[in-house]
Amino acid sequence: MVQVSQANTPPPSDPAQSPVGAPAPDSSTTPAVPGAGAAAAAAEQPAKKAPARRRASTAKKAPAAEAAAPVEDEPGVAVVPATEPAEPKPRARRTSTTRTAAAKAPAAKTGAAKAPAAKAPAAKAGTTRTAAAKKATTPRKATTTRRKAAGSAFSREDLVYGRIPVVGVSPVVEDGRFPAKAVPGETIRVGATVFREGHDALGVTAVLYDPQGAEAERVPMRLTTPGTDRYEAWLTPTAEGAWTFAVEGWGDLFETWRHAAEIKVGVGQDVDLMLAEGVALFDRAAAEPGRPDSDAELFRSVSRTLGNDELPAEHRLEAGTSAEVLAVVAERPVRDLVTESRRYPLKVERTAAGRGSWYEFFPRSEGAVFDAESGTWASGTFRTAAESLDRVAAMGFDVIYLPPIHPIGRAHRKGPNNTLVAGPQDPGSPWAIGSPEGGHDAIHPDLGSFEDFDGFVARAGDLGLEVALDLALQASPDHPWVTEHPEWFTTRADGSIAYAENPPKKYQDIYPINFDNDPEGLSLEVLRIVELWISHGVKIFRVDNPHTKPLWFWEWLIGTVNAKHPEVVFLAEAFTRPAMMQGLARVGFQQSYSYFTWRNTKKEIEEYLAEISHETSAVYRPNFFVNTPDILTEYLQFGGPAAFKIRAVLAATGSPLWGVYAGYELYEHVARAGAEEYVDNEKYEYRPRDFAGAEERGESLAPYLTRLNEIRRRHASLGDLQNLTVQSTSDDALVAYSKTKTVRHGGSSYKDTVVVVVNVDPHAVREGTVWLDLESLNLDDADFNEDGSFWVDDLLSGNSWKWGTHNYVRLDPHYDPAHVLHIRRNVK
Repeated sequence: MVQVSQANTPPPSDPAQSPVGAPAPDSSTTPAVPGAGAAAAAAEQPAKKAPARRRASTAKKAPAAEAAAPVEDEPGVAVVPATEPAEPKPRARRTSTTRTAAAKAPAAKTGAAKAPAAKAPAAKAGTTRTAAAKKATTPRKATTTRRKAAGSAFSREDLVYGRIPVVGVSPVVEDGRFPAKAVPGETIRVGATVFREGHDALGVTAVLYDPQGAEAERVPMRLTTPGTDRYEAWLTPTAEGAWTFAVEGWGDLFETWRHAAEIKVGVGQDVDLMLAEGVALFDRAAAEPGRPDSDAELFRSVSRTLGNDELPAEHRLEAGTSAEVLAVVAERPVRDLVTESRRYPLKVERTAAGRGSWYEFFPRSEGAVFDAESGTWASGTFRTAAESLDRVAAMGFDVIYLPPIHPIGRAHRKGPNNTLVAGPQDPGSPWAIGSPEGGHDAIHPDLGSFEDFDGFVARAGDLGLEVALDLALQASPDHPWVTEHPEWFTTRADGSIAYAENPPKKYQDIYPINFDNDPEGLSLEVLRIVELWISHGVKIFRVDNPHTKPLWFWEWLIGTVNAKHPEVVFLAEAFTRPAMMQGLARVGFQQSYSYFTWRNTKKEIEEYLAEISHETSAVYRPNFFVNTPDILTEYLQFGGPAAFKIRAVLAATGSPLWGVYAGYELYEHVARAGAEEYVDNEKYEYRPRDFAGAEERGESLAPYLTRLNEIRRRHASLGDLQNLTVQSTSDDALVAYSKTKTVRHGGSSYKDTVVVVVNVDPHAVREGTVWLDLESLNLDDADFNEDGSFWVDDLLSGNSWKWGTHNYVRLDPHYDPAHVLHIRRNVK
């Protein structure tokens, strides 16, 4: 539903108009847990309906002893038979919304005045009627009187369209039932389709409201493509919280007059009439409440010139369309019939929810030692792993992700390379959680104690790293849950508990959990576990296979946790169908693994970058992991060192979130036969690495990864998701895209633009032309050289070139397969 601010009826500023979410669970009590059925029913409840908009057609009925009730003269305009309306009651208005002079006319006030019973000419939307008009409207008044007597059913209260239709607003998720997402300082794209009847000009504005409901930003929206009526603008929330935004459509009185006046005066048609209408327009604009004195003085001067019939018509028109006037009305337009869309929710979460560089390692491998004499392993610990944090931080990563750190089951333990038989020294898969030593609330004895873990977290914090912990909701056959709560699993016809399968693959060492038998008990247990690890400094959880659990559970768990701990972030490790991945994002997962790993050709990459930045970016934040313990793509297996550079550049610049699993910097690329995972996989054995030695020998990608993270930190444009534009190239292996952002600091601002060009063929030199859409780069006149070119600096190689609309590129993957170019600004 839309609300209309017409004439002197400004849109209400009551924050209650914003979509209201469910109340946060009381952290002092046990949160209610819906069952699968109850949760599904709750999810189907519609969002709370916004209060009905104020309309001129909903005038209050005056008491018969004091005044006649208003009658409808035209749809949406209340006509009050009164000569001197009572003083209207004051109403709140948005200070940034400019009202027209018509807004001052009390006759259009919706039922705010009590009128005397004496007959008088009806006032129409702020226009005084002449005697002739009074005589001409007598039949209409008789008609409306008869409609009133007959009990007219006319009402616009529940109509979808307002005075100016505003439809197709984005980013809106399921009609506002779920919020769109952002992080502080992230610029988000707002779009809407806005149109009107006839040929009068209209304007469109995007408005951002802070968590208190106050207007925080107001930006004119531009037409994206002529003839589409689709408008776009960018808004930037500055802090965490529940923000809202709306789109306003309005009649542009100045532009309507200017367009007609320039045409008609130019051909000598209705010259006096057009100039007289200009006088009325500028008089009206000068009298608008809230207009700066300088505006009012300018408009009065223009009005005098327009009305001076001693001057040539062309001279008078020039006064009304001067550059000074155009600048003022562009900044503070003369608006009428302002129609605001609903206010839609925008959840702004902390920076780590949408920006970050992740690094994964297994603590048991960091510092693990093999004794060749005895043939035994000594596991790494939290203490030895803490020593590796310096190396991770030095590469510029800000999140250290740990696979499960809990006791590992013995029953059906997997051996090296996922074999079914494990030896006494094989540590087993960390995802087979649970043993007699404990389950999800315990630490593997080989890694140390809770005190050791707390020390690890503290050391990470000292280095600017956050610890992300794996939350894998499954159990080994030895998990205490199996005996204490068998109802949390699926029992088969033969009485056995079902183990995990992805036919023909079998995972006998893992029991999936089942939420349908005891949803409340199981949900509360998971909440207890999450709260335990939060109390030990974990604020980020990487959730294993969330798509194998019901969505209602995640909606409840994440909502409950974030109500008490809004700083906690959940990453969905879900490689599944798009509908489920989008569903997980809607119910609260702040970020997700993505299909990026398998997008390798030019066409695949371009389409995927466009999809994640334009089509799904309202809620879905992709984390571009280049590899995982489970994923070693053929591109990396056979692409050589160039492939590792190529994928790192694409990941680090294509998304604000990216990740690396340990060993990537060593170019590890050998896969287990017939599988897309590493041979001698670290999931099933210890795997210490000589990172320092590789770097000394020049056989490490660590310096390259370090440079990419430095570039990410220094260039704010790479920290946004929605600002990506795919650029055109002539070669079928050259991928080009750009990111541009206006960064504001206090009262100043600057523009940051990065252009990335990558040769995605790791085997051959590629050359061709890159055609740039200059509009997407947001260049100013001062950014161009005298010859029309602009400077670009390669942030990887240090080289600089003059570029323009079309540019020659040659990239040798064995030397440097990519350019990461920064555009110099203000070179003049």
